[in-house]
Amino acid sequence: MKFGRYEVTLLEAGRFKLDGGAMFGVVPKVLWERHKPADEKNRIAMATNLLLIQGEGRNILVDTGLGNKYSAKFKDMYAIEDGFTVERALATVPLTVDDITDVIITHLHFDHAGGNTIRDHKEEIRPTFPHARYYLQRQQYEWANRPSEKDRASYFPENVMPVKAAGQLELLDEGGPLFPDIELIVVNGHTPGQQLVRVAGEERSLLFAGDLIPLAPQVAIPWIMAYDLYPLTTLQEKKEILNRAAEEDCLLIFEHDRDIQAATVHHTEKGFAIKPVVTF
Repeated sequence: MKFGRYEVTLLEAGRFKLDGGAMFGVVPKVLWERHKPADEKNRIAMATNLLLIQGEGRNILVDTGLGNKYSAKFKDMYAIEDGFTVERALATVPLTVDDITDVIITHLHFDHAGGNTIRDHKEEIRPTFPHARYYLQRQQYEWANRPSEKDRASYFPENVMPVKAAGQLELLDEGGPLFPDIELIVVNGHTPGQQLVRVAGEERSLLFAGDLIPLAPQVAIPWIMAYDLYPLTTLQEKKEILNRAAEEDCLLIFEHDRDIQAATVHHTEKGFAIKPVVTF
C-alpha cells in the first residue's frame, strides 16, 4: 500500500499467546472474550505484525518481533509458534536481513525487540541486520537497563546490548521527524519512551500504534492493559491519538492483532469505532 513517497507492507513475524486478563486489565472477561476467546490457560492469540517502509533509498523495519533465542520452557509459557521469524517474513517481499537499512524499535519488550539480534552458529549473539541503524528513545533504553519489579521480566539485555556494542544503536531524545514524512510520536503510559511511527501520505496517513493500542478492541478508551505502568497516562494518550486518527482518516496498525491488522477509526455516540481494512 502506498503512502506518499513510501510503499508500506505488513509482515507477520510471530505468533504467541498472553494472558487475556493481563491484556485487558480491569475489563471483565465476559466482555473481552467476545472479541478474543481464551484457551484453557486464559491466554489469547497474539501476533507480531511488523511494518516495512520502503522508499527514498531505504528499507525501514518497525519492530522486529519475538526472535528465536528462547528456551523450550519460555516458548511453552507463551505458546510461541515455530515457523514465524522476521527473516522468513522478509523473504516474502522478498528481502533479506542484509537489505534492511534502518530499524525503528517502539520499545524493548521481548515481543517487540527479540528479533533485534540472533544467535549465530558459534552461539554468539549479534545484530540481526548487519547494515542497519537501530533507532530507540534514550528514555526507553535507560528504563530497560533499570526496569521496575513490575516489568523486569519483559526486558532481555541480549536484545539490545549487542546492537550497542556493534555501534549500530542510535538513541533519540525526542519524537518528531526521523526521515521525510516519517514521524516518531513518543508516549509513556505503557512504558517510558515508547515511540509510535506515523507515515504521512497525500490522502491518508498511517500510524503504527505499538503497545498503545495493540489490539483492535482496545480502541475502546478504558480497555487498557494491566501491563501498562501508567494506565491513566495511557488513557489520555489514547484519546489524543485516536482523535488525531479520526480527524486525519488515519490507518491504524494493530501490532498484536491476528484478526484485524489495520483499520480506520471514527467517532460515534459511544466513543470510537473502527472500520477494518481487509486488504493491506
